[in-house]
Amino acid sequence: MSLSSSVQHYIAQQPRLVWRRRALRAFIRALGFRVLWRVEVTGAENIPDSGATIIMMNHISALDPILCMGAVTNRFVVPMTKIENAQNWFFGFFVWWWGSYTINRNEIDRKALVNSIELVKNGQMILIAPEGTRHPEGLAEAKGGLAYVATKAGAVIVPTGISGAVGWKAKMLHLQRPQINVHFGRPFRFKAEGGRVPREDLSAMSHEAMYQLALAVKDETRRGFYSDMSKATTQHLEFISV
Repeated sequence: MSLSSSVQHYIAQQPRLVWRRRALRAFIRALGFRVLWRVEVTGAENIPDSGATIIMMNHISALDPILCMGAVTNRFVVPMTKIENAQNWFFGFFVWWWGSYTINRNEIDRKALVNSIELVKNGQMILIAPEGTRHPEGLAEAKGGLAYVATKAGAVIVPTGISGAVGWKAKMLHLQRPQINVHFGRPFRFKAEGGRVPREDLSAMSHEAMYQLALAVKDETRRGFYSDMSKATTQHLEFISV
């Protein structure tokens, strides 16, 4: 199967996954949010009900994508996850049942990139961690993938800050319920005139977006590289009302 036909096949599968996603989201919220962890969700009104959307999250624990899958209730988020998660005995179930798509971080994964762009163009909402991997110590400098996908697909970006998930397994082993906050910040688009966006503009867009993500992280000690909000600019951002 060619790359384009494989991507179109995946997109065509999305409506068939609705019942599975609805069931798993109910399970995550009932068991995870109310029994295993104390999860507070704020800013949910900032998530568009439809249209091309990217949930842009910080990545501090393996739990983060599951938290986003459960926290978004007005539609379904489609996570991009590293291929190792699909092979994991625990997280592999969530990847398969939900119908997430994988990325191979050891190479330039064109399929994952095209999947991301085409899903968003088709009105889906995807989940991207712009740092590329987990950084429990705080936000790290962003990679360029998010800005590239967002400008190609004309997506609305919702910065999503997760706080309190670091060390969740250790707390549970000590019979403690981790207190976690998932906050959806102010949505925006990148200002792009169309066509190819210069590399330096993509870099500037990424940094401006990351400061918006830092604002969404309620735990200020986890803002890392983007802690100094005096450096935040919005030259390339267009904020929207939902």
